[in-house]
Amino acid sequence: MASQKYSVNQHLIETLLAWVKSGEIAIPEIQRPFVWDASQVRDLLDSLYKGYPVGYIIVWKNPDVRLKDGSISAGKKVLIDGQQRITALSAALVGQQVINKEYKQIRIRIAFNPKEERFEVTNPAIEKDKAWIADVAPVMQGDIGLLKLIRQYREANPEVDEETLEKVITQLTGITKKQIGLIELAAELDIETVTEIFIRINREGVTLSQADFAMSKIAANETYGGNVLRKAIDYFCHLAVAPEFYAFIESNDPDFAKTDYFRAMRWLRNENDDLYDPSYSDMLRVAFVSQFARGKLADLVGLLSGRNFETRTYEDEIAARSFDTLRQGVMDFMNETNFKRFLMIIKSAGFVDSSLLQNRQSALNFAYALYLKLRRDNYPADRIEHYVRRWFALSLLIGRYSGQVETRFEQDIRRIDSGDFGEYLAQIEAAELSDTFWNVGLVQALRTSNGNHPAFKCFIAAQVKANDRGFLSKDITVRSMLEHRGDVHHIFPRDYLKKKLGLKRSEYNQVANYVYTQQEINIAIGNNPPQEYMASVLQQCQSGELVYGRIDDMKSLRENLVENAIPTEFLDGSLFEYESFLAERRKMIAAKLKDYYFSL
Repeated sequence: MASQKYSVNQHLIETLLAWVKSGEIAIPEIQRPFVWDASQVRDLLDSLYKGYPVGYIIVWKNPDVRLKDGSISAGKKVLIDGQQRITALSAALVGQQVINKEYKQIRIRIAFNPKEERFEVTNPAIEKDKAWIADVAPVMQGDIGLLKLIRQYREANPEVDEETLEKVITQLTGITKKQIGLIELAAELDIETVTEIFIRINREGVTLSQADFAMSKIAANETYGGNVLRKAIDYFCHLAVAPEFYAFIESNDPDFAKTDYFRAMRWLRNENDDLYDPSYSDMLRVAFVSQFARGKLADLVGLLSGRNFETRTYEDEIAARSFDTLRQGVMDFMNETNFKRFLMIIKSAGFVDSSLLQNRQSALNFAYALYLKLRRDNYPADRIEHYVRRWFALSLLIGRYSGQVETRFEQDIRRIDSGDFGEYLAQIEAAELSDTFWNVGLVQALRTSNGNHPAFKCFIAAQVKANDRGFLSKDITVRSMLEHRGDVHHIFPRDYLKKKLGLKRSEYNQVANYVYTQQEINIAIGNNPPQEYMASVLQQCQSGELVYGRIDDMKSLRENLVENAIPTEFLDGSLFEYESFLAERRKMIAAKLKDYYFSL
């Protein structure tokens, strides 16, 4: 029978807050932004006032670490679950400012009405109403004496019974004497087990991951600057999305503004490219994979804890070295030259717009980790560009990182770390990109109505790279349409297939029926079937009277169809049967993708 892996005790709220203040319970300065609404803070105080249960706080004691002199350093308690409640109590009862979802420092003030024994979020009306104590924090902190508070309140509200008021105020100030449950996970639990517990506990609330746990671990370590490192990761990711946040950091966090981290991310203040806006999880994973040649973030938590994987002990030297290595990985990630050159490589493969990269974050992350790794290993610049382009396209075409991401990252980075990358790439190409893949597997994969399918997105990227024009466009390219937020349209109009042929959504929305074309051309086509509008296109090539776009000669028309992977039989009327058209176009898209891949 498995032994219990935790202990449960009750502690006073004031005790927990004291532990937080002293650092015995490690709550990072910026662990996660405070996501509760002020009304949730109000409800928490109300529950405590009424004696209702408010759940448990769960902590785990960091492993004891062996120092260089042979002595043992006791670890702090790391908060596993309950940060929002602890932060809410610190904000409402202590008056501590919090960082909200917009990364702004705010003060949450909770008011109390002794007459109605009711809490509310403070607002201008409450501040003017004498029936309310507009902010309970000074009362809870003893900034105003109990007798003085009662006297002042009765002067403003003479109808209130003094004895009743005293009883209510005593109950209010007694909130800090209420008990809250503390579950402490056994110190001897290994990192993998605690990570699993962390993820399971939080599954019912805001979804958390191994990256969240790793970030908590980083931020809880002040000895090796983890708290500042965590802040750097958070700030960079927020700046990548909102460059105007730069001024906030400069004004509100002057200590951080003096760090090398802030200098390294300064370039983001004028950056508006949204092709790759990494989350903290993305940034952490890239830094870890590129620097440690490992793929599982549970290993990062172990290394930052000082774990010796051979002896299964914890050593300060390993923790120090791991923080230094991770810090270098983060700095490499943030480096302007690295970041912009990597994006240049991705764009040179045709991926010039973020719409082509939706749900491709894992492939993008590994490609950046690969870029950083190859640079550090001093591969020639032209080889790096070639390898990264190819690997990224390959990853998308075969769905290499669509499942079991960490396992695949681990497998690939270890192989890359142990030999020549060119040889490894050639082996993967030989195994995955056979003639059967191009002629059968990829063609079958294109039998889908998913417009976000990676093969279709790669086809659009191939058109961008080749500078192809949109369907029936003489001058406007697919790239231009992407950059101006154009959209795909149906070669066989949707309403025609739906109303005339009675097809279902999954049938008329096949990706082989999709093409980029100018909006005015799509509007002109309307619901006309291809046999009708293509007849008009042929006629305009003879007469010069433009109806659909500006193509007015047969040579340009044939070239346009080839660029869009549309069979030339579309011109003579022999391929206007929908299913036959889709089958032929899938083959042409696959063939274009093959040419595209081997041109990278």
